Amino acid sequence: MTSDPGRDSGADPAAHTQDDAVALTEQTEAGPPTPGMSTEPAPGGRRGTHRPWAVRRIPAALTALVIAAATGTALVDAIAVRAGHHAAVWRSTLARELASRPLDDVWMLTGAAVAAALGLWLVILALTPGLRHALPLRPPANCPPGQLWATLDRAGAAVLLRDAAMRVPGVSRAWVRVRRHRITALADVRFRDPHQVHDDLVTLLQEERDRLGLVPPPRLAVRVRQRTT
Repeated sequence: MTSDPGRDSGADPAAHTQDDAVALTEQTEAGPPTPGMSTEPAPGGRRGTHRPWAVRRIPAALTALVIAAATGTALVDAIAVRAGHHAAVWRSTLARELASRPLDDVWMLTGAAVAAALGLWLVILALTPGLRHALPLRPPANCPPGQLWATLDRAGAAVLLRDAAMRVPGVSRAWVRVRRHRITALADVRFRDPHQVHDDLVTLLQEERDRLGLVPPPRLAVRVRQRTT
């Protein structure tokens, strides 16, 4: 599922002025659970689930292209030298600079640092799954492990949760930000007691989060504020 980043679900709540906030309450699932609310993941929450791995075609193609160009150019020049021609100017200059410059030279250190940074970047790409916008979903209970897996886009999950928050009486506007381990929601209250609206939001958003089947279920943090205008 995809969503326009410019929608309210991706907006930063900090952009609102402080004088709009009259009442501010906050609750996370790290505190005492509210009666009637379940903080445990659904059965089989982690069974057969894993984060998808990015294909990373662009980094792989760029790396292969650079290596092929460098080795191909060096191979052509080496063949030309073997055939009786003079070495290319770039090759003679490079060999002379590498032979004459000390190891503590600034250009030598800069080149080594750049090469190390590029190598570390490639190692990180190889060892991390990527696709941080994709949230893994819980497979069906009757599905064999590893046979079926699905993901949900973060922006799509934020839109679903934002729409659920707008169904709570008293909420005039809502923002939801979904991360891998935390869901943050902020709602403006036009009428009703903010504490009652907060409790209703926590209950409804937790039910909607569990209905999405995210694995592991992100922690929920809900804030409400009463608008004076």
